[in-house]
Amino acid sequence: MEQPAMLSTLFTCAFPFVFFTIFFIRWLFPVTTTTQKRLPPSPPWLPIVGNLHQLGLHPHRSLQRLAQRHGPLMLLHIGVRPVLIVSSSDDARDIMKTHDLIFSNRPKLTISDRLLYQGKDVAAAPYGEYWRKVRSICVLQLLSNKRIQSFRAQREEEVALLVQDVKHSALLSLPVNLSQLFASLTLDVICRVAFGRKYIESGEGGRKFKEMLGEFMRLLGGFYMGDFIPWLAWVDRINGSDAKVKKIAEEFDKFLDVVVDEHIGALKMKGGTSVEDEEGKDFVDVLLEVQNSGVAGSSIDRDSIKGIILDIFSGGTDTTYTVLEWAMAEILRHPRVCGKLQNEVMGIAKGKPDITESDLDKMHYLKAVIKETLRLHPPIPLLSRESTEEVKIMGYDIAARTMVYINAWAIGRDPSEWDEPEEFRPERFVNSSVDVKGHDFQLLPFGAGRRGCPGILFAMITNELVLANIVHKFDWELPAGTSAEDMNMTECSGVVAHRKVPLVAVPKPRSF
Repeated sequence: MEQPAMLSTLFTCAFPFVFFTIFFIRWLFPVTTTTQKRLPPSPPWLPIVGNLHQLGLHPHRSLQRLAQRHGPLMLLHIGVRPVLIVSSSDDARDIMKTHDLIFSNRPKLTISDRLLYQGKDVAAAPYGEYWRKVRSICVLQLLSNKRIQSFRAQREEEVALLVQDVKHSALLSLPVNLSQLFASLTLDVICRVAFGRKYIESGEGGRKFKEMLGEFMRLLGGFYMGDFIPWLAWVDRINGSDAKVKKIAEEFDKFLDVVVDEHIGALKMKGGTSVEDEEGKDFVDVLLEVQNSGVAGSSIDRDSIKGIILDIFSGGTDTTYTVLEWAMAEILRHPRVCGKLQNEVMGIAKGKPDITESDLDKMHYLKAVIKETLRLHPPIPLLSRESTEEVKIMGYDIAARTMVYINAWAIGRDPSEWDEPEEFRPERFVNSSVDVKGHDFQLLPFGAGRRGCPGILFAMITNELVLANIVHKFDWELPAGTSAEDMNMTECSGVVAHRKVPLVAVPKPRSF
């Protein structure tokens, strides 16, 4: 009886060693097939984790450094998943234009799946008939030029309230937290546009909503181990990620159910008819109207409405206020730019107390300042795609279901595309045809192709209106003891690259 027991013990001890040895040899000397694939260059990678350890807290920066050594098209391995890293405008054009259809999917990731109704939104939905339907609803019904113009009064009112807050601090010579003010403004604008009223008023309810949205954005940009190393999925349960995602998904679902029910109730009180005045319709009104009328081929369900609304929040709040805080940070660091921008705004205002949206088209230097901000500080530094079939990119073989990250941050700082790429110089965009709409691949803050952001116009109008008014009404100084050279310009980690340190400045009222 002892010999079988000894053999069993020996086998139990030896099997893991043999398995690991075989795995390690296969990793060092991969088996070649008769059909040799030409793969993009790769940095050295480790068993199990691949190149995960090389990403760091700011992946867009780490990937730029790796691309400088291995080339603008690299193949990384993040756990079991191949990931193509794109760091040049030519390669980005190949992905997002030449082969846009093949790279029309988003990577399927657990966190976005759970938070965004299993892909019933627009941003994370797999490419296909459903995605085309809801994308069409967003472009034609929610974010058309006519619809965006219908919200002009709401935007101008919220900017006027922000100016009043700043004026109060200016009269007391107090510094203001611009990051906080910009975040509140963009959230208030989106609430009024999406829901028809603010949910961010003072009190416990407003504070809870802000916290809930903040946690939603943090989780959406998080890393889920099980997506890349499936047999380590238990880590996400142990570290609390699963529980956090489940909790915030349930909280937002309950909140959005209340919002939708309120709108349905209001519709019933009107006898079941839609809001006749186009300027009185918010996004939930429009989506309920689409649901009831069968616009775009077939009706959308309740989860689709909630998923689209969550996209509006995740795509229209953090990204917009991030651009504003980076733009003001650069303006504070460059007094020459601030003076030139103020001169333009003053010249167009011609003594008017307020800047309105009808003034914005004439402000070419303002638009250049925002473009230069987007070049240096794209709100989403890494744009994601996934291949649906095998394809050749720049002569390299790319397998189906390869994740792709286009490093918009690195492309915006590419010395082969830009003179003095690290310098903030808005003049480079004056009399330049380069724009942010996805046709110029050296500037990709909103993506391009089928998966490009449909809310570009809404975001740009908001950014321009806010900046024009706060440089028109106030001169700005850094707090005592802070110099332009000492400003902390570090990004925080996450899907949206906020400033790590909130932007604080001292306003001085300007005389007219």
